[in-house]
Amino acid sequence: MSQDILINWSPQETRVAVVEQGAVQEVHLERTLERGLVGNIYLGKVSRVLPGMQSAFIDIGLDRAAFLHVADLMPNIAAKHAGPREKAAAAPAPLPDAAGPPAGAAKVLTPNPVLPIERQIFEGQSLMVQVLKDPIGTKGARLTAQISIAGRLLVFLPQDNHIGVSQKIPPAQRESLRQRLMRLTALPDGSPSGGFILRTNAEDATDEELIEDTAYLRKTWLRIKEAATRQPPATLLHEDLNLMQRVLRDLVGAHTQSIRIDSREQHGLLGSFAAEFMPDTVAKLQHYSGERPIFDLFNIDEEIVRALSRRVDLKSGGYLVIDQTEALTTVDVNTGGFVGARNFDDTVFRTNLEAAQAIARQLRLRNLGGIVIVDFIDMARDDHRESVLAEFRKQLARDRVKTMTGGFSQLGLVEMTRKRTRESLAHMLSEPCPACSGRGVVKTARSLCYDILREILREARAFSPREFRVVASPKVIELFLDEERAHLAGLSDFIGKPISLQSESSMTQEQYDIVLL
Repeated sequence: MSQDILINWSPQETRVAVVEQGAVQEVHLERTLERGLVGNIYLGKVSRVLPGMQSAFIDIGLDRAAFLHVADLMPNIAAKHAGPREKAAAAPAPLPDAAGPPAGAAKVLTPNPVLPIERQIFEGQSLMVQVLKDPIGTKGARLTAQISIAGRLLVFLPQDNHIGVSQKIPPAQRESLRQRLMRLTALPDGSPSGGFILRTNAEDATDEELIEDTAYLRKTWLRIKEAATRQPPATLLHEDLNLMQRVLRDLVGAHTQSIRIDSREQHGLLGSFAAEFMPDTVAKLQHYSGERPIFDLFNIDEEIVRALSRRVDLKSGGYLVIDQTEALTTVDVNTGGFVGARNFDDTVFRTNLEAAQAIARQLRLRNLGGIVIVDFIDMARDDHRESVLAEFRKQLARDRVKTMTGGFSQLGLVEMTRKRTRESLAHMLSEPCPACSGRGVVKTARSLCYDILREILREARAFSPREFRVVASPKVIELFLDEERAHLAGLSDFIGKPISLQSESSMTQEQYDIVLL
């Protein structure tokens, strides 16, 4: 299926839309102030070593020095600066003699002692480090000297020779994948050059895709090492890829027809990146200079607005209701105004077929992950159920994010999972409503009136003020002045205290305050 990628760039935000067959399938965005530093590699300078904390402060050119713990140093750094005694202490423990431990004794594994940090690094030393955690408040960034570079399918460990496989891949497949990766990543003489970890989304990758990712990662590492030899300390050597670069790395394939970007400057920068690391994509890059905003070409902004709505209308007249909770996402299919051409069974079948296509698209567009429960309209015929399920799986197969789908349960529900890759579109673009705290409903004004009356009665039993004043939203105050006036007057007579009212337009409907005067 042909694919077009549109990139809308501005200094504060980058937005990417993936369009297939004229319909928006995915939307990605990245905001400049929210990128963070995690993954960035710096040539740092040790500014202070703290033996008591077994840590050091490293100057990487930020406002505050970053923090490095001894556990995050590489073993080769220790060997380089250790004396004979420390080298002996850090060496692997000798094997037990032939006699072995006493019969029946438990085997005790004692970790090798760690060299103290003051024996490994010194003030003024240049050290290549990577950010593990962004600065927060008054705390500086957390660093590691154990460098790792993430690719689309692999993670490269240039200072290690370990070949690993993601723990999320089933155990039965791990060893065969490890042997395959060892074969593909070995140098011509058969020796390893750096370590690799196969990521979860590489479970079904081809040899060509893995070799391409390996070449990209090794080329990136060579560029970082070369920069470290000519740059001064406290310099950024490698910045984690921005959204546009990740699009080239992760989304572009043989089916991609064009990559259009509306910034001439960013088009040039992206072209330089592509020419160095992904030359096959250069011919697909285009600078969009049209008068209309690039996202208007496919009404993408309107699609984003609809992606934040609970209801999704289908062309037939039916509709979906999508609810995202912390634990799972539910999708309810309804016929709506679709009455069908022949009979009720045909109406239900056609609505469910259209819904299967729309749900698969909405999962990608909204980037919904985790457990998804789909409540299709009940179908009496088994062949209809099988056809709907087959269409649903067919549409999900186009998703580059891994999905797993079960059959219809006894209750007529379809359970599936979709791998979480990033925050959903709704979580990135919106926040819980301050009026309802994300529940989607608020108490009625009358319910609030009765809550306030009970609260006043409770306060009157504990305190004896001169007067009670109710501060609440205009709608609640208006109800007290009209329909609930008799109840308010009756409570005032019962407690023997006057009750005054004050409208506060800045308060939401559920907010109120009772002031004791």
